[in-house]
Amino acid sequence: MSKFTLKERFEKALKGEALDTVPVCSVTQTGTIELMEMTGAYWPQANFNADKMAALALAGYEIAGFENVRCPFDITVLAETFGCTIDEGSIDMQPYITDFPCKNEEDVKNIAVPDSLLESKRTSVVLEAVEILDEKVGETVPVIAGVVGPAGLASMLAGIKNYLTWFVKSPEVVEELMEVLTDSCIEYANGLLERGAHAITLIDSEAGPDIISPQMFEESVFPLYRKFCRKVKGLKVLHMCGDATTVLDPLGDAGFNGISIEEKVSVSFAKAITGNRVRLIGNVSPSDTLLSKEPEAVLIEATACLEDGIDILAPGCGLAPHTPLENIKALVQARDEFLTVNLR
Repeated sequence: MSKFTLKERFEKALKGEALDTVPVCSVTQTGTIELMEMTGAYWPQANFNADKMAALALAGYEIAGFENVRCPFDITVLAETFGCTIDEGSIDMQPYITDFPCKNEEDVKNIAVPDSLLESKRTSVVLEAVEILDEKVGETVPVIAGVVGPAGLASMLAGIKNYLTWFVKSPEVVEELMEVLTDSCIEYANGLLERGAHAITLIDSEAGPDIISPQMFEESVFPLYRKFCRKVKGLKVLHMCGDATTVLDPLGDAGFNGISIEEKVSVSFAKAITGNRVRLIGNVSPSDTLLSKEPEAVLIEATACLEDGIDILAPGCGLAPHTPLENIKALVQARDEFLTVNLR
């Protein structure tokens, strides 16, 4: 029997402390069709109802075997709060944005952190779900809450075309927008921590080198990450989709406890860049492997991650809703078999 609870092991992993084994977690979305069918907590309702959100999140731990619980399942919570129009999606499609408030540069001046940010119809649901999860399992299981970061939110509020255009032609405009949005991320993240979350995943792929240049990132986004990490009073993970290799070095100094990386990033190379400054989380492919292949392929890829020194074994991004349950369970199997082999 382990001498650590799952919560203790997760916290120690993020702090770089000695462990008995590598945690198997998901710091990104965990909702799948099979888990919805087994719990009766289906999308889209589970994105808008706290009880259903908590039930589906809990299934990621109790049924799928992740050593944590994680909510919400979509990325539109703050975007809708700031005035984006969304479609609620369906059982196998997350909510998505259909219209946005910043059609031109002048509209950015109208964006401000709402006085009732934590009482909005979307944030209040997630806060309540986190509280439910903390009451049910929080004493021993880590509760992780996702928050979209300032670059991701800016791209939603302005539309991706404006976002990219402004970064080139009017960087001060997108910086002004992201500054306001960073303040909202900080307030929301601290609210989630106060309600029982043990860690925050900041999801900000639109700040990555697949979208903007590393120079743009260092000049415009990196200072906002430093501010976020200074002011958010708890464990913090950054998730960045795509190949984040060229920004890993500055990210190591941003103040995050962990960085969640996709399979496009080499674990061993990333560790050589970041050293002991930050822990790495990932990076089994959610689409090429977890969704599309057999459990044996999951075992091979997960074992390779462990051999390369991953600190927390996890999917490289959010799970596709049709991901087979047996493939998720194979992550824990890979970790356990790896531990057994290395203890011989």
